[in-house]
Amino acid sequence: MNTILGLLIIAIGSMGQSSSYVPIKKVKGWSWETFWLMQGVFAWLVFPFLGALLAVPEGSTLGAILADNGTAALKAMGFGVLWGVGGLTFGLSMRYLGVALGQSIALGTCSAFGTLIPAIFFDKKDLFHGEGLIILIGVSIAIAGIAVIGYAGGLRSQNMTEEEKKAAVKDFALTKGLLVALLAGVMSACFALGLSAGQPIADAVRVLGAGDLFATLPATMMVTVGGFLTNAVYCLFQNGKNKTFKDYTKTKGSVWVNNLLFCALAGILWYSQFFGLGVGKSFLADNTVMLAFSWSILMALNVLFSNVWGIVLKEWKGVSGKTIAVLVLGLAILVFSVFVPNMF
Repeated sequence: MNTILGLLIIAIGSMGQSSSYVPIKKVKGWSWETFWLMQGVFAWLVFPFLGALLAVPEGSTLGAILADNGTAALKAMGFGVLWGVGGLTFGLSMRYLGVALGQSIALGTCSAFGTLIPAIFFDKKDLFHGEGLIILIGVSIAIAGIAVIGYAGGLRSQNMTEEEKKAAVKDFALTKGLLVALLAGVMSACFALGLSAGQPIADAVRVLGAGDLFATLPATMMVTVGGFLTNAVYCLFQNGKNKTFKDYTKTKGSVWVNNLLFCALAGILWYSQFFGLGVGKSFLADNTVMLAFSWSILMALNVLFSNVWGIVLKEWKGVSGKTIAVLVLGLAILVFSVFVPNMF
């Protein structure tokens, strides 16, 4: 029962993340770099900080917990800086490939690296025997599902005219998008490495008597802070290059109120995936295989829900029946991959 509850919580968070790019369409009069930075303030600073506060037991402070585990905090933030590169290119993959295909390729790569590297280097698992082999099988099935979805995206591209591609995704560019999405996936996996590096912080929270429910959230905050630094440098550089600093001073009508509200909405939806992951993992503590596989589960669900949004946003409109069949097959494989580790 705990395993099902943990998966449900992770799924709810994943659904939030996959919906986080929808508010972009409601932001008016701002350049991409301005929106990306402002939603990042909420997604990577404000809401992670509020989440981390939930882990602080009575009689202690968040600052004291992080200071007592300074090395782990700095390592987590360092991986966050690297993850920030993935965050930047992740947004660009959506720009060039659309929500469905962009997230599928990037998250597939992220799923593999983010699950297997911590299992090998942090948990010291042998991927060819016992629990390690189960994890490897689960990740392989998830990647297979994502590859099938990627193939569906390729079929869609072949069957669409340039006008149709631009109508579905304004800046559609398959080759450039695939390269960006692969880079995004590799670098985004650093988030999982940051969480593993920040494990001593979670352990310290438990020792202080705060329990397991929110124990991973302070480490999550340190990773997102590192990511914010990378994104802030890039976005401010782009503001200067494109002369878009004036976006921050646009006060005509209700532009600021509208844009801040949708940036905050995008931010909390994005953060919900890691809030859900942290809380969900507390219910998987007795199932070491599912716990180690939880990152891949999150990524698989993100791909699943992002493709649902892709259908809703009509990114697959007008494609052939064969393409839809391949897409559905890929989604079915992803759903299956979530439950595979629990079958052994």
